Amino acid sequence: MIIKDESDKKQQDEGKAEIKIRRKSMRTKRRDDNLIASQILEICQNGAGKTKILYQANLNSTKVNQYLDNLIKNGFIAEIPMVHRVIYKTTSSGQELKKRLDELQNEIEELHANLFKAEA
Repeated sequence: MIIKDESDKKQQDEGKAEIKIRRKSMRTKRRDDNLIASQILEICQNGAGKTKILYQANLNSTKVNQYLDNLIKNGFIAEIPMVHRVIYKTTSSGQELKKRLDELQNEIEELHANLFKAEA
């Protein structure tokens, strides 16, 4: 590319910076705690063991234990002891929380869509 003057160079540099920012944000996109909690509540709707939660929520055992402990402590998931294992089931208050988290996530996605549409 032939640079005619300083303004062309500045535009080119800004374009490179924007590409770097976009690439970085795509690599570091992570789920927030609310989304993970919502996914766990969904998985446990009909009851689930820890292994099922671990795989379907794509978490390691340490994180699964942290989320389950927190959700159980706050009454959103119930532990149901079975003969050789424990089943985790979403409580009625957990179902209400999931509904609200889903509504919040939909609003956030709508705001993001409108924000990026306005920038275009």
